[in-house]
Amino acid sequence: MNTRNLIDTHIESSHLLPSPAELIDKLPVSDTATEAIFQGRQAIADIVNGHDARKFIVVGPCSIHDVDVALDYAQRLKKLADRVADKFLIVMRVYFEKPRTTVGWKGLINDPFLDGSFHIEKGLFIARQLLLRIAEIGLPSGIEALDPVTPQYMSDLISWSAIGARTIESQTHREMASGLSVPVGMKNGTDGNIRVALDALEASRSPHHFLGLNPNGQVSVFRTKGNPFGHIILRGGGGKPNYDAETVKWVEAQMAERGLSKRIVIDCSHGNSNKDHTKQMVVFNDVIQQVVDGDSSIIGLMLESNLFPGSQPICEHPEELKYGVSITDKCIGWEETESLIMAAYERIKIPVAV
Repeated sequence: MNTRNLIDTHIESSHLLPSPAELIDKLPVSDTATEAIFQGRQAIADIVNGHDARKFIVVGPCSIHDVDVALDYAQRLKKLADRVADKFLIVMRVYFEKPRTTVGWKGLINDPFLDGSFHIEKGLFIARQLLLRIAEIGLPSGIEALDPVTPQYMSDLISWSAIGARTIESQTHREMASGLSVPVGMKNGTDGNIRVALDALEASRSPHHFLGLNPNGQVSVFRTKGNPFGHIILRGGGGKPNYDAETVKWVEAQMAERGLSKRIVIDCSHGNSNKDHTKQMVVFNDVIQQVVDGDSSIIGLMLESNLFPGSQPICEHPEELKYGVSITDKCIGWEETESLIMAAYERIKIPVAV
C-alpha cells in the first residue's frame, strides 16, 4: 500500500506563506511607531504592576474588516486619548481573528476580502500594515492571540493582548501567553467559569517549552521565561454577568489565595452585556463607580465600539456594506464612546502615578 494513503487524506491543497522575517522586511517598523509601541507596553505594564494609578481602556471595533474605517476610528481615538491621558491610557482594539463556536467569517487575516477567497498571505500583509499606521498615529494596539502562528508576523507591533474565552483552557495558548512580549489578559470561559482564567494566569507566569515558528519560518522549540504582566478579564458568560462588586471581591479573594496580584479588567460587552450593545453603558458606568468607591484591583475596561452603532450581515457585494458598522458583534457608536469616556474622566479622581 502506498504510504501517501495515510497522510493528508482530508487536505485539498496547501501553499507556502512568506516567512515572518520576509513580511517584516517588507513592512519595517519606523522610529515613530517603535516609540508608540514601547511606550504603550511600558505604560500597561506599569498599570498592571501598580506603578501607574491610571486605568487602561481597550476600545474599538469587535473586528476589523475595513482598513479605511479603522484608520478613521484611530484618528478620532487618538484625539480622545490625548484629552484623557492623565487618567486613562487608551488602547485601540484591533482584532483580526474571530473565534467561532461553529462556522462564520474568521476575520481579516483569514478572509480579508470577505468573499471566501481566503487570501491569508494578503490578510497578514494588510493586518501588519494597519498596525504600523495605527502606531504611527501614536496609539497602542491590542489584539486577541488566537492562532499561535500569527503573532510572529505582528507581535512587534502590539502593546497588549488577550487570550479569549474559547481558548483560555488551551495549553497552547497558555504557553504562548507565557512568551509574549506584552501584558496579556486572561478571559473567563464562555460558560462564566472564572477559575479557568485564574489557572491560565498561573500557568502563563511560569516558564514553558513549546513548538512554534521562528522568524525565518522554521519549526523551533521555544523556552519562555513566563509572563509577569498577566491579569484577569471578566467578560460574563453562562447567561450571567460578572462585573458586579460582589463578584469582583470574590475574584480578588481567589487571586490573593493563589498569591496572584489582584489585577482585574472588566469587559463591558459579551456576557456582561448579554451581547446587547446598548447595555455596555450600564456595565461601564457601574465599573467606574466601583473605582470611584475605592476598588483598586480594577485596572482596566474593554468596550466594543465602532463609528456607528449596531451591526450588519456580510453581503454578496462587500463594497455595499455600510461604512463604519460592525459585521460581527453589535458595537456602540463613536458619539456614545466619546461621551462615556469623557463622563468617566470627570468622575474618576486618580493621580497619574502612585
